[in-house]
Amino acid sequence: MAREREREQREKREGDLEDRLIKVRRSSATVKGGRRFTFNALVVVGDRNGRVSVGYGKANEVPPAVEKATKDASEGIRRVRRVALFGKRGAFTIPHRIVGRFGASKVVMVPAGPGTGVKAGASVRAVLEVAGVSNILTKCHGSTNPVNLVKATLDGLKNLRSREEVQRLRGVAL
Repeated sequence: MAREREREQREKREGDLEDRLIKVRRSSATVKGGRRFTFNALVVVGDRNGRVSVGYGKANEVPPAVEKATKDASEGIRRVRRVALFGKRGAFTIPHRIVGRFGASKVVMVPAGPGTGVKAGASVRAVLEVAGVSNILTKCHGSTNPVNLVKATLDGLKNLRSREEVQRLRGVAL
């Protein structure tokens, strides 16, 4: 009974989440009868309102791998900071320039004015769009592995600080 109630609550929370399949990779192992294929799926999940997460799933077929990745992403969802642009309803950017790092990948994210859109590659674009960022400029340096780029983007979004938080930490008025 409690499990059913818990599952229903989780489905209600996940009902407003949007998921994007970023990459499906096929890997093979040579066995006695030939090759055995397995599939890896990378999925990003967000609510377009500042909450975003990434999931990675592996299975012998593509649909179960995508399901596992989506479930993995839904469990680890977190909030990111965004700033509303003046004069534009629904137009959001990040508060300041930030560099996200993961492995050999670096993603530089720069706030942009209204009407700019999301200037980013496919992997970074998917993360930013489901997070709800609609105006931003990005540049990737180093490895262009989609897994590393997604995790570097999330690292950058996680390290954003609001103006009030910086004022409090520095003890000065900006």
